[in-house]
Amino acid sequence: MRALVTGGNGFVGRHLCAALRERGDEVVVAGRPHASGVVDLELDLRDFDNVCAVVAAANADVVFHLAAIAFVPEGNNDPLTTYDVNVLGTARVFEAIRRSPRPVRRALFVGSAEIYGSRPASAYPLRETSAPQPTTPYAASKTAGEAIALAAFRTFGIPALMTRAFNHIGPGQDDRFALSSFAKQLAEIKNGAPPLMYVGNLEAQRDFLDVRDVVRAYALLAERGVDGEAYNVCSGRAVTIKEVLRRLITIAGVAVEVREDPERMRPSDNPLSLGDNAKLREATGWEPTISLDASLRTVYEAAVAGVGAHA
Repeated sequence: MRALVTGGNGFVGRHLCAALRERGDEVVVAGRPHASGVVDLELDLRDFDNVCAVVAAANADVVFHLAAIAFVPEGNNDPLTTYDVNVLGTARVFEAIRRSPRPVRRALFVGSAEIYGSRPASAYPLRETSAPQPTTPYAASKTAGEAIALAAFRTFGIPALMTRAFNHIGPGQDDRFALSSFAKQLAEIKNGAPPLMYVGNLEAQRDFLDVRDVVRAYALLAERGVDGEAYNVCSGRAVTIKEVLRRLITIAGVAVEVREDPERMRPSDNPLSLGDNAKLREATGWEPTISLDASLRTVYEAAVAGVGAHA
């Protein structure tokens, strides 16, 4: 298989490209150049001619569309750019696929469980039949992206499917995200920084999944998923941020003082996010293979290596 991965030099994209290559697939990495990794083709989702050129040059069997603004606070700070990149950018990708001289075998739109919004406790675990209730610009952009992918399938016959990824973690994640921030702070403390940690809301419960299990689900869905369908990608278990922090502190083996930072609190933070992965499992045979503790250890070890490299 020859795959085009938009955003292939981002956090999830790098892991997806590695997983595909390990299976023996050819991979074309498209994205905006930055320090996190190299690209084969430079991609600007706001430039339709560029998007068309990238899709045509990739000549791919499968397109994994990951490129997006993915940090919720960034979407809150600049919603119009978020909509341009995530919504119109997705429309440009699917229109470029439609116009491409080579039909693709599958186009996978990577969405987010953020589209579900906040629900009463009785609604969990969330299933794909739950209607979207986005509460942030980022969530709205991913809801619209799903609709674009579905319209591309229903109107033009593009073999598209959608994923709804819950919280995923792993080495290489931007330290603007909570667990990566915790790990970096702990690594700095281990390296001699003052034993003081700044955190946001620790009471929220999240469904965490290792990024390597996430990208394995994407690859399997590209092979075995059903066109026009959406799939939750999640562990099916929820844990509080407080518990995850406790486990990271244990892994680091340091004594710390934890302080809440108002700047890290999100006004639209959902108290609970928990998904049902039965549809994914039934379609692909996928099972999560990496425990939360094992995943947290790799996150912490990556943070230690990063702090050591900059010491």
